Amino acid sequence: MKKYNAYKDSGVKWIGEIPSHWGCIKIKHLLKERVEKSADGIGEPLSMSQKFGLIPTSQMDIVPNAATSYIGAKHTHRGDMVLNKLKAHLGVFALSSYDGLVSPDYAVYYGTGRADMEFLEYLFKTPLYVSEFIKKTTGVAIGFNRLYTDDLFSISAHYPPLHEQQAIVDYLKDKTLKIEQYVFARERERELLDSLKQSEIANVVTKGLNPNVKMKDSGIPWIGEIPEHWEVKKMRSIFRLAHEKTEKERTDLLSLSQYTGIRYKSQCDKTGMFEAESTVGYNIVHKGQFVMNIMLAWNGSYAVSDLEGIISPSYCIFDFKEDCDKRYFNYLLRTEMYQGEFKANSKGLIDSRLRLYPDYFFPIGVIVPPIEEQKAISDYIDSKLQKIDQYMSDLQREIDYLKEFKQRLISDAVTGQLCVTKQ
Repeated sequence: MKKYNAYKDSGVKWIGEIPSHWGCIKIKHLLKERVEKSADGIGEPLSMSQKFGLIPTSQMDIVPNAATSYIGAKHTHRGDMVLNKLKAHLGVFALSSYDGLVSPDYAVYYGTGRADMEFLEYLFKTPLYVSEFIKKTTGVAIGFNRLYTDDLFSISAHYPPLHEQQAIVDYLKDKTLKIEQYVFARERERELLDSLKQSEIANVVTKGLNPNVKMKDSGIPWIGEIPEHWEVKKMRSIFRLAHEKTEKERTDLLSLSQYTGIRYKSQCDKTGMFEAESTVGYNIVHKGQFVMNIMLAWNGSYAVSDLEGIISPSYCIFDFKEDCDKRYFNYLLRTEMYQGEFKANSKGLIDSRLRLYPDYFFPIGVIVPPIEEQKAISDYIDSKLQKIDQYMSDLQREIDYLKEFKQRLISDAVTGQLCVTKQ
């Protein structure tokens, strides 16, 4: 990594050393707040996406609590920097590519001409600055803290010469674009492999391993044809509710995800997770039981557990009533076909309020091959897909590394740890 020829103490403890020809300057000298509000509500409504930046509200996938009127919304102009004051701790800053209107809860800033706005956007999203923004936020509770303008303006910032800021921006645009293109290709490859994997699983758990087997109509339209010697039973024939509860505090708390199945909560990312004060009355989970989050069954949040532990009382735990290969039912019920049927039988006005209660789960049809075929299908999936899973895991590691490398590259360039210009 190419360094600058000489460094000096910045005079700001959390910034540390900077290139000898750089300075530090308060953000209040680089930005001014735009405070004009719309009197008529006419203009393009804009919303902040953590992934895409500031975009037209009409392009958002989900618009929570959409405004019925934009009178009083803040004006923003192309090139302004917009901050979601509630999410400064996540680095949610973005330069606007539009003239439009934003929520009064956002802060809008324009440049004084002393700094390149794109340089500042890169700088403010670095972990170093996000950490400082967190320290400056104030409020009554986590989740309601805000970074106010006076507090933002009191922060010192790295201040290279303007021409060097622009050179750093040009360098980062070029390098990060190449990284992003490579990451996109790898993510696309991983998605295709996962789609292929899920398709193969769905095929063998519903059709079997013998492509020449005689088929019959299952009698259920959404299931279609199945091998002639297979059965379709009701879930109540396979499962029964378990009711074992904790009587004392336990620490082996489990978490259930549609992607990873059941894991210990201590091994999961705890961001946004609610921590209960007590685990007394929680459901006890044994290895081999079927666990379902009835509030998220419509989204695939259920799995056969490989672990012993406890889980929230809002989940349902089921025992298998008959001898079977539990791996087979784990694969079968996690197919898109069953996820769709579980959603169709869930009750609620909107997706986030849907619930799949046992009384609506038990009547659903389930495909039941002879147990020998259940085991053969599970063995086939385990062995056939092991190499795919390993390759997908390798791809994910590469993707994670590249994303970390990109962030480190940006941080090093804008803080002077990496020299990208001629000295």
